[in-house]
Amino acid sequence: MRNTPGPQEPLLDIRGLRTHFMLDTGVIRAVDGLDLTLHRGETLGIIGESGCGKSVTAHSILRLIPSPPGKIVDGEILFHPDDGAPVDLAKIDPRTEMMRTIRGGDIGMIFQEPMTSFGPLHTIGNQIMEAIQIHNPGMTKNEVRNLAIELLDQVGIPNPELRIDAYPHEFSGGMRQRAMIAMAISCGPKLLIADEPTTSLDVTIEAQILELLVSLQDDTDMAILLISHNLAVVSEMADRIAVMYLGKRVELGNTDDIFENPLHPYTQGLWRSIPNVEGELERLVPIPGVVPSPRDLPPGCVFASRCSEFMPGICDQPREVPVIEVEPGHTVKCYLYSEADLVAELPPAQLDGT
Repeated sequence: MRNTPGPQEPLLDIRGLRTHFMLDTGVIRAVDGLDLTLHRGETLGIIGESGCGKSVTAHSILRLIPSPPGKIVDGEILFHPDDGAPVDLAKIDPRTEMMRTIRGGDIGMIFQEPMTSFGPLHTIGNQIMEAIQIHNPGMTKNEVRNLAIELLDQVGIPNPELRIDAYPHEFSGGMRQRAMIAMAISCGPKLLIADEPTTSLDVTIEAQILELLVSLQDDTDMAILLISHNLAVVSEMADRIAVMYLGKRVELGNTDDIFENPLHPYTQGLWRSIPNVEGELERLVPIPGVVPSPRDLPPGCVFASRCSEFMPGICDQPREVPVIEVEPGHTVKCYLYSEADLVAELPPAQLDGT
């Protein structure tokens, strides 16, 4: 865990974000009422199972949702520039010059798989230089090339003067990921979105990539939105962690609080399913049941069908689950922490269990 000194200013405010996909088979509510705030210079981790809405959140911020079938149907994505009023990215046409300036300029992104993110027919250098030229039209070709070489050197690629003319398939997985980072930071972003930045890398290369991201952040004071299912990666880098399940944020808190005192039954289940490599051998405890279909979400708590703490008549009621701040900065979306208030609202028949 990094220690980011405060007080902190908001850089990105996500309020009530809903991103849905309208398919012939039904509506997939990939992100369903998400609230998040990311501060300047902070690393905020988002964790959760595949399909929980992590990557859709990132693509919504950059307006990269394919439309149709995807659409931001509600909510705000407020980006706070260095000067001027906040900009609601959710309301900007993704094809406009303003959005293209923000995307790749103020906000950079490291995609999950650099081999498919880089075009195979163009050199690594040409693709980085194109990104630089788009946001710096006044630079000469020599200046752009020299900057690209500097960036490759900055991210630890050896012999950058030669490797700039190499093609993606001529780089190892770790080197491609470094080149992807070079392109993402080429225009000095205020926010770097890292979507599974160490997927498919071995542990040695993974550690090097994480060390590189921390070093770049220390040098530039950019904020990082770190998306991962790898809990070890998030615990090492993030200042705060948001836990997502079926498009909803179910818990949010400082990294130490989330790991040492998880509140939501889903977060607790994730921790129980992690193998302990240091202590005695223990049987892993998987989370029971299966994830409901995002096309047909259950009423009330979306985790209710898998929850060992399920309370009939409370958790399955068709109303929004409250967000409770149990400790300063540590919130949970769960009826367990507001049960007394909810029981007081129930009719006598439900209190009797009938």
